[in-house]
Amino acid sequence: MDRRRICIALIASGVLSLFVAEPARAQPPPGGGGGKFFGRRFHGARERWRQMSPEDRQRFRTNAERWLNMSPEERRVLRDREGARHLRLQHEADAALQQSGLELEAEKREAYERRYIQERRRIERAIRLEVEEKRQKELAPVQEQLKKEFGNGQNSAPINGPVNTSPAPNK
Repeated sequence: MDRRRICIALIASGVLSLFVAEPARAQPPPGGGGGKFFGRRFHGARERWRQMSPEDRQRFRTNAERWLNMSPEERRVLRDREGARHLRLQHEADAALQQSGLELEAEKREAYERRYIQERRRIERAIRLEVEEKRQKELAPVQEQLKKEFGNGQNSAPINGPVNTSPAPNK
């Protein structure tokens, strides 16, 4: 994919995420620009981009490319799925706040929910990485065993593998 298309994808995805993710939370940039809606929006997006890790930036680029290649129906399905996921996370954050026994005013409540969701994503990412590492460790011996079984041109029962021990059917 050429650079121009990637730039367009980044801008389109950034604009979409700005209008969906944080509709009224952008702060004016330092030094003014208070009345310019898009100036505040893009400043916030630029700051978030700078704060992203290289892995997150690459993931964002990959997602933007995938988004550009989707049909309108696929995009709608993805938006719906993301909306449902966001609602579920919001309900879980509310439940966690209630369970904590804290009674917070609106601003602190929003901050609590944002932090809860942020930490939840961090934990889920760590768990996914851990599961992937474990899967790779577990698959290495399996792949080696399969390589031995099928590499020698054998057509017999698997070596050290499961053996069918059920009785022969009566005829």
